[in-house]
This record gives sequence, structure tokens and C-alpha cells, in this order.
Amino acid sequence: MAAVFLVMLYEYSPLFYITVVFVCFLVTSGLVLGWFGLGVPVILRNSEETESSTRVLKKRMRQVKNPFGLEIPHPATASVTKGITLTPDCLEDCILTCYWGCSVQKLHEALQKHVYCFRIKTPQALEDALYSEYLYRQQYFIKKNDKEEKYCQLPEDAQVVDFGPVPRSRYPLIALLTLADEEDREIYDIISMVAVIHIPDESYRLSCRILYQYLLLAQGQYHDLKQLFMSANSTAPSSSDASPGERSTDRSLLEKAGLAEDEPELHEENSKDCVVCQNGTVNWVLLPCRHACLCDGCIKYFQQCPMCRQFVQESFPLCSKKEQDEDDSTRI
Repeated sequence: MAAVFLVMLYEYSPLFYITVVFVCFLVTSGLVLGWFGLGVPVILRNSEETESSTRVLKKRMRQVKNPFGLEIPHPATASVTKGITLTPDCLEDCILTCYWGCSVQKLHEALQKHVYCFRIKTPQALEDALYSEYLYRQQYFIKKNDKEEKYCQLPEDAQVVDFGPVPRSRYPLIALLTLADEEDREIYDIISMVAVIHIPDESYRLSCRILYQYLLLAQGQYHDLKQLFMSANSTAPSSSDASPGERSTDRSLLEKAGLAEDEPELHEENSKDCVVCQNGTVNWVLLPCRHACLCDGCIKYFQQCPMCRQFVQESFPLCSKKEQDEDDSTRI
């Protein structure tokens, strides 16, 4: 009987078409407004809905102490012919080994060997993995907390004035920092650091800088050390000319993340305020953009970074609530 009624409705009445259009409208409206449990644009939700249904994952992080630090104190004067000055800053006695003209392919093969074959915890281990695919080697012993500048230069008889046009098959300079004492290698998770340094020459005059820094772990992983981008007050020093190896903001937070390098302390008030509420202490790092700009209260309201508008895939705190309370009590 119902089928006969629907056939008659279809043949003799425009109500059938009106009903179909109305049902389609309801389904589309339900999908847009999230009536069926699907995602809704943040702009269409109120604060309570945004807080309860946020999809940003909290990345589980473990604090690791980085014993190595490396800076280029005078990047403007560095060149292949004149050499370069490096300033290592290590928490333990270390060995600084510089490889000039290291093969790009062999270096990345060596990093893979660290993962699958043997651990690169000594300069000899890296040399075995490179198969002597470099032009010249220099080595220095770095005492604990010694910040003395080390001068590295190719010998004149090498007769190297450039490394050819881009793309190149060799990196100008590779700096390897390893722990000198075997006992220290058992204590630290990070056992060595590889820094890829660009040095200008006649063919490629890009300013001297650290291109990549790889932290090699005792467990057989390696990680690319990247900057954290911190929120800063307008009174803070400009960081537009900073090199990739420098940190431009709150050193105390970076130390807890294991990413701080030796540099002058900034004013205590700089980089403390959340960019949204301007009241809470910055504590959350957003990934993949690596902006640290939100406090514990504001992190739950954002699926996009308020600094660059990139969608946040994961986030992690620089310190736990317990550590924050201990810091506050100590400061008081």
C-alpha cells in the first residue's frame, strides 16, 4: 500500500521532489554543523565545544640532556681560504673533529650505519663509515666547560678554493663532537653530534652558517636538531640576523627541552607571556611549526598556530605543572 502511495505521489505531485530536496538539505546541514559527530570548523563552534572536541594530540616527550654545544662566533670572516673559527661548549670532556670536503653521500650513509650497524660514538667510528671520503681532518681536545675558540683551516698545499657549483657532492665542513671518556658515553643518551657547516667560497657565497645538526643517540637513533621559535616582546633583541645555531629567546625553557646553547641571558620578562592571553607563561610547543607561544590555559582552544596559522598536528609541554609550581615557589 505504501509503495502504491509513493508511486502515485511521484507521478501526480511535486511534493516528492520537494521532499527529496528538503532531506538533502537536512543531511548537508547536519554534516556542516556536526550533528553526526564529524569535524566542525572552529569558527562555527563556541568555546565549550572547541575545548571538548579538540583533536590536537599531546606528544609524549622525554627530557634528554644535550652535552654538546657549537657556535660560529665570527661568521662574516669565514671562508674556505681563510678558515673558520668554532666555539664548542661541552658539559664534559669532548673531542672536536673537523672534516673538510666530506662526501655528502658517505655522510648520510654513515648516519644510516649508526642506526642499523654500529654506533658512531668516536671519531674513528665515523672515519670507518666515511671510508676516508674527505679532503682533510683536524682534531682538538675540548675540556669541560672550555669555551676557547678553535681555528680550523685547510692547508695551503690542498689548493682548494671552492667546492664546485650547486648541487655539490661534498660539504665544505663537517664538525663532529664526541665524548672523550667512555664512562660519559654510558651516562648520556646523546653520545655525539654532527654539524654540517656551510662556508662561502668563490663559487657559492652564501653566508657562513650551520646547515644541519644531528644528535646521535646511544640507542641507535639520530635526530635533526631544530630551533624553537619563541614569542618575544618588542623590547627583545632582534633575531633577524641570527644563525641557525643560535637561540634567540628564553634560555631556561630551552634548557629543559635540551635545545639550549651557550649565549647571553635575555631579560627575564622576555618571552614569558602567552601571545593570546598575555598573562600565562609560555609552556607549549606546537608541531610541526615549532612555535612556543601558548600557555597551559590557551593550548586547548587552538587547532592552528596563532603565530603562523599552520595546523597543529601535535604539541608537547616544555615543563610539567609540577615543575612550574616548583619554579614559582623557588622564585618566591
